[in-house]
Amino acid sequence: MNAFVNKIYRNNTIIYKVILFLITTISIVYLFPKGGQFKYDFNNGQLWKYENLYATFDFAIQKTEEEIKLEKQEINANTKMYFLYDTIIVQQVKATFNTRINQININDTLTIENVKNFRDIGQKVIQSVYKFGYLEGVSENIVSDKDEIIALKKNNEVQDLLFKNLYTSKDVLAIINANLGDGTYSYGQKILLDILAGIIAPNVSFDKIFTDKVIDNEIENISYTKGKVSEGELIIFKGDIVEGKKLAVLKSLKSESESKVWTDSNYNWIIFGYTILVSLALLMLLLFLHKYRTDIFEDNNKVTFIFFNVFAIIFIQTLVVKYNADYLYVVPLSILPIIIKAFFDARLGLFTHVLTVLLLGYIVPDSFEFIYLHIIAGIVTILTVSELYNRANVFISVAQITLIYMLTYFAFSIIKEGNASQINLDYFMLFAANGLLSFLSIILIYIYEKLFGLVSDVTLLELSNTNTKLLRELNEKAPGTFQHSMQVANLAEAAANEIGANSMLVRTGALYHDIGKMLNPMYFTENQSTGVNPHNDLSPRDSSTIITNHVIKGVELAKKYNLPDRIIDFIRTHHGTSTTYYFYKKEQELNPDTKVDVKKFQYKGPIPFSKETAILMMCDAAEAASKSIKNPTAQSISDLIDKIINKQMSDNQFLNSDITFREIEIIKKVVKKKLMNIYHLRVEYPE
Repeated sequence: MNAFVNKIYRNNTIIYKVILFLITTISIVYLFPKGGQFKYDFNNGQLWKYENLYATFDFAIQKTEEEIKLEKQEINANTKMYFLYDTIIVQQVKATFNTRINQININDTLTIENVKNFRDIGQKVIQSVYKFGYLEGVSENIVSDKDEIIALKKNNEVQDLLFKNLYTSKDVLAIINANLGDGTYSYGQKILLDILAGIIAPNVSFDKIFTDKVIDNEIENISYTKGKVSEGELIIFKGDIVEGKKLAVLKSLKSESESKVWTDSNYNWIIFGYTILVSLALLMLLLFLHKYRTDIFEDNNKVTFIFFNVFAIIFIQTLVVKYNADYLYVVPLSILPIIIKAFFDARLGLFTHVLTVLLLGYIVPDSFEFIYLHIIAGIVTILTVSELYNRANVFISVAQITLIYMLTYFAFSIIKEGNASQINLDYFMLFAANGLLSFLSIILIYIYEKLFGLVSDVTLLELSNTNTKLLRELNEKAPGTFQHSMQVANLAEAAANEIGANSMLVRTGALYHDIGKMLNPMYFTENQSTGVNPHNDLSPRDSSTIITNHVIKGVELAKKYNLPDRIIDFIRTHHGTSTTYYFYKKEQELNPDTKVDVKKFQYKGPIPFSKETAILMMCDAAEAASKSIKNPTAQSISDLIDKIINKQMSDNQFLNSDITFREIEIIKKVVKKKLMNIYHLRVEYPE
């Protein structure tokens, strides 16, 4: 049992990667669309590049979304509008009129004959107004065309009539005036006018609920097919252009085939196929890391970070496609290569981006167009986005990426349609939104730094500012060490640029590599301005311990100030496992008859494990040793650099740093040139 546990413990990193691989694969496959894949690829206006295609089963020709949309619009435009005729209002008006007429006082001005006449006129007006109906004001503008036929619901009957036959308030007033006669009204006519104007009320209203119900019913009965293709029937010849009816038939065949493929009996096989494809893509990513980015592969935190970002992009794109595929191109996929490049390098960023886009090809419509467009955009992202701390540079890069999106879409559109008249301008707005969302990468980089403990160029730029609290303290307590660190930073940055290493990282690491010296600054030569050397009062072994401890103290100080691990790596490795040779030889001189243990004069390591940390070791030793040359010449500096770096190589200090002999020679040349410039003597000016 203990042996089994020990075996698991020894292989915990591999076990973790396997679990991470399986979880990511399952999660991505789960996001894939639940449908089969059509085996033919086609687009409007393209040639049919396959053999003659015959129907292998009967299927209906589906109408396009545009055709269905037009049918719905026609239904909305042509369906009769229903109006409700209220007979109760008519009865109430008649009853009220009779009551009001009966209440008129008979006198010398109004006789019984006059009142009877007014009754007849009023009844005639009411009969005329309510023959078809009096339309309420809010319903007058429902119908734009007055000659349109509407349906009038009266009791349990529905009759068709022209909308213009319904009376409005203006029409009602005209009817009253026509029956009362033109000219000046008599006293009795005014009374009748007041009565009619007060009691006649609208009795016809627009029945929106019933009208909408009729429209919805007709829309539900729309046929979504427009014909049928029988088994064995020719669909398209090889070399024919995919357009018109052929395009509609092919789309219908694709839809029907995918639904037939995705059956219960085939479900497991299709899932198995998806799993293989996703596994291969993720496996390629792991193999790339194992072969070309060993330091990343061995760091489970970094592998998790990369897999998380791949899944996050696929998850977001899937949500958008399921919600509304019209917003397909609003998802800023360029964020992925920007982030990967910011934390690692451009090559890994592009490789990860390409694999992610290929996986998304199973989720999105028009997969070839999508893949081509985003791979081109990803390449442009890698080529243009650099120096994320430079706002102008980021803005220009995002503008270039957006322009590439637009140009590529424009090219696809004119290829499909044969002209530029059918280009959907909404896509250009989507690409503009995509560009704006790409700026989220700056925020995400900051969040990822906190979550995963990674370091980007933006953070490195902030840390390389010599006004930071820790560097100011170093300058105050150990000014000589501070100047030494500045010189080493310049040398290391120049060397890194020459061999293509991360110059910002190595410069920042160089600025902090000796911070441990500020705890005991006077024990280091560069800070001894008084000529008093405290090592004279110490044994060589004690002196060596103080010197080597500046690495341990530096690591402790860096952690106290929350410096990133990548910077602490420079403090930990800048001396590797080298020895304090001066004190070792001095110990031998003092104890000639005793074998001195060299390990007690060694730094604890580890040795450098990246090109950047190897560069710092070379530049640090070279700059420090160059101060010992009394009369610096080009030859003496060259010989000293060769001697120091060759000694480091013979001590296997660069065994784990993945640096080549050629790169070491380039670094030597850069360091020699820089030091010669530093120690170049000016011509002596006369008194």
